[in-house]
Amino acid sequence: MTIDWSHFTPWASLFGGMLIGLAAALLIMLNGRIAGISGIVGGLIGDLIVPDKHAERLVYALFLIGLLLAAPLWRLFQPWPLPATDTPVAYLVIGGLLVGLGTRFGGGCTSGHGVCGLSRGSLRSLAAMACFMGSGFATVFVMRHVWGHA
Repeated sequence: MTIDWSHFTPWASLFGGMLIGLAAALLIMLNGRIAGISGIVGGLIGDLIVPDKHAERLVYALFLIGLLLAAPLWRLFQPWPLPATDTPVAYLVIGGLLVGLGTRFGGGCTSGHGVCGLSRGSLRSLAAMACFMGSGFATVFVMRHVWGHA
């Protein structure tokens, strides 16, 4: 394995990680809520289906708007990264649906368990992250070494 030094961005990555940590810390300190994206999206969708007078609805909406605005704001500082994949769209859609299903069964996603749960010392989040990471490692191994895809 080699590092592509021309695209190695440790400072941007560090800054992005600090912003994620700050946002997660502010949400839990000011609102008492975990910054899990699947829970936030699920809460907003649930409110659309069965309206509930949540005070959290505005916070959830603002959090998601911030996530959506991050990509366009990136263009102010860096050129737009070009995605490169030869994966069929159907595989991407199926993968996205499976991830969504997994977050419902796992009681959260990597942002909720990985960023917030692990930092709080949650054993449940540690187990969930071990499953997420183990599944990812196994998938990469099978795709690269068993099926021969790069």
